[in-house]
Amino acid sequence: MSSAELSVFIRAIGVHTPERKLMNADLAAMVDTSDEWIKTRSGISERRIAGAGENPSDMGAKAANQALGRAKVAAADVDLLIVATMTPDVPFPSTACLLQAKLGLRRDIPCFDVSAACSGFVYALQVAKDMMRGGAYRRALVVGAEKLSSVVDWSDRTTCVLFGDGAGAALLETTATPDVGLLGNILGADGSNAELLHCAAGGSAAPATAESLREGRHFLRMNGKEVFRHAVRVMAESCERVLAKCGVRSEQVAWFIPHQANIRILEAVASQLNVGMERFPSNLGRYGNTSAASIPLALEEAWKDGKIRHGDLVLIVAFGAGLTWGATLLRWHEPTR
Repeated sequence: MSSAELSVFIRAIGVHTPERKLMNADLAAMVDTSDEWIKTRSGISERRIAGAGENPSDMGAKAANQALGRAKVAAADVDLLIVATMTPDVPFPSTACLLQAKLGLRRDIPCFDVSAACSGFVYALQVAKDMMRGGAYRRALVVGAEKLSSVVDWSDRTTCVLFGDGAGAALLETTATPDVGLLGNILGADGSNAELLHCAAGGSAAPATAESLREGRHFLRMNGKEVFRHAVRVMAESCERVLAKCGVRSEQVAWFIPHQANIRILEAVASQLNVGMERFPSNLGRYGNTSAASIPLALEEAWKDGKIRHGDLVLIVAFGAGLTWGATLLRWHEPTR
């Protein structure tokens, strides 16, 4: 098989979440809300919150090291590193470069960030796949790492109840085995609706000032009703498009792993696809929305629990700020060791 026909598959997954749990009852003591109100509207009971010195690159390093350890692959054997994050450690350099140093990766490999918010992990998977199929890179780490607690307004009950911190990492490898791994991808974006979910200040267009800090313009702001409407539509459409692209019917898919944003979104997408929620594994209740980390966190849990098995078709799908969205169909492949 020529290098152009190489398949790219997930060799191992690793995850990390902070120790601190923020329960709904804790939030009820901070803002006008309740455990029942939060669970009814989002399905979330708790979320993890990183400490002051625990950054996305730190969480990403722990997740990546777990993936490398599970695969018994040395850091020196990684050829490519892509980090998906909307909460980088610093504006520059990239979180990927910081993570490269913490992992001890080689200095002759490309390391860069992908900024697609909650769709970042799906975007990064396709970028890695396209770079690897040509044969130039054999092993890649794709990491989703977020510290959303650093951009949440803890006085805004409509958003602060939704988000949490964490990281997930996938070690990708190439193989000559056909029809395994990442089979097909669909990506999209609509920048005309960027204001529906955004952070107004902190970039070069609106640098930090005393006034912007007082006004809270550095916090995440969201039009929840409109985000919900767009998310359900494009996530369902993305699933249908990637299935059609790969010539697969929805009933052939063993598991749908969606971005863990809101239980109502997941239920609405499942309904539009005419798929039962039993095929939509979710850990939303324990972690909340962890943006680019949510899919690897959910994927790892489904694999660890024995749900995902060799040969299963798995469809991952996400929607995020930008607006961005994406879906990837993969056939789970566990290599012979």
